[in-house]
Amino acid sequence: MPKVRFVKENLEIEVPEGSTILEASRQAGAPEGDRCGGVCACSTCHVYVLDGFDRTSEIEDEEFDILDKAFDVRMTSRLGCQAKITGDITVEITDESFLAFCDEHPEQKEAALALRARAKAAT
Repeated sequence: MPKVRFVKENLEIEVPEGSTILEASRQAGAPEGDRCGGVCACSTCHVYVLDGFDRTSEIEDEEFDILDKAFDVRMTSRLGCQAKITGDITVEITDESFLAFCDEHPEQKEAALALRARAKAAT
């Protein structure tokens, strides 16, 4: 099974091949936004694939259209709800996505902030 590493949270999880990055983040407890529920209707699950971009599914036109709404889009940007995992990857949840998560889940905001602070202190 592919491994997904979330660098800013210092989390790693194995997921079945074909899982999305968003599904992996939910399983790992990584704070990734998902305002639309993961149906490619917003850009709050925007991530950077730092390693293994070629081990994600092809980007479709609809994803490109929604990525236009995201902040600081890079060559390695993906929507977590659309990028299916085919091998080991390393992901950075964007600050925009992290903040969206905190807004969407105020009851988990403190835990998310603490997770990032612990991960940062460990580096």
